[in-house]
Amino acid sequence: MTRFANTTIRQASEGARVFADDSGKLWSAVVDGAAIVFSCISDARQSERAISADPVMLDDRIDDATLRAWLAQAPRIGMLP
Repeated sequence: MTRFANTTIRQASEGARVFADDSGKLWSAVVDGAAIVFSCISDARQSERAISADPVMLDDRIDDATLRAWLAQAPRIGMLP
C-alpha cells in the first residue's frame, strides 16, 4: 500500500492495467475468466465492477479511453436483495 497525503492507494495486482477515470480516480482492470473486473485503487469506498468480455489481454493495444468506456458500462458488484 502507498500513502499520499490523506489518501491510501492499494497496489494493483500483477497483470492488472491501471488507469484514471474521468474524475481522476485510479482503477485497476483485471481479466478474470470471461469478465473484466474493475477495482478502484484510490478510493476503497467505490464498489468493484465487472463486465463480461470475450477473452482479451489487457495489454498496450487496449487504450485508457476503452477501459474508461468499459468501466462506465460495468455494473457494480454487490449482494442481491
